[in-house]
Formats: sequence, C-alpha cells, structure tokens
Amino acid sequence: MEQLSFFAVPSPCVGVCQSDSRGYCMGCLRSRDERFNWMSYSELRKQDVIRLCLQRKRRRQYAIHKAKQLALQVEQTSHTLQLDFDTQTKAENEQIDLTNFSLDE
Repeated sequence: MEQLSFFAVPSPCVGVCQSDSRGYCMGCLRSRDERFNWMSYSELRKQDVIRLCLQRKRRRQYAIHKAKQLALQVEQTSHTLQLDFDTQTKAENEQIDLTNFSLDE
C-alpha cells in the first residue's frame, strides 16, 4: 500500500492487519493501541513506535531462526543410528559353526 507523501513519518502498515497471539499486527508489528492511535501520535512518538516495531521484527526473526535450528537438530538426531556395543544378544554369544559353509551352490 502506498503512503501519502504529506506525512512526515509514514505509517508502517503493510495491509496485512491480523493480530498474532501476543496482540501485535502480523504485518507491521504494532500493538492494537499503536494502530488505533497512530494518527494522534506526535512525530517523535511515531518514530518511537517504528523503532519498537523493528525490534519486534528482529526478535520474531530470531525466534523463527532458533526454532528452525532446533527442528533440524531434532531431525538429525532422530536419524542417527544409536548403536550399543556393550550389550550382546544371545545369538552373538553363541559360536557359529562354519565348517560346512561354502559359497558354491
């Protein structure tokens, strides 16, 4: 969405306008109060809200990155074959008789 040029600090709205579980807009990351009161804020307050939105965005990106790393780590460990060489099964303890063994049929 294109912003009008006569605002000194344009709205960070990107037109998504849905709230996440914490109450922040999923598009611009403003709180409900920040969205509803945007037009009444001073230019300094608007700049502060944008700074807060950038911090929230960085935290969200970091959380997503950490979640992906954890999922990858869990996936890698689940595919790793766990071998226990200290325990032996009954078949391993028995001697195998190979006296009549031949590869020829």
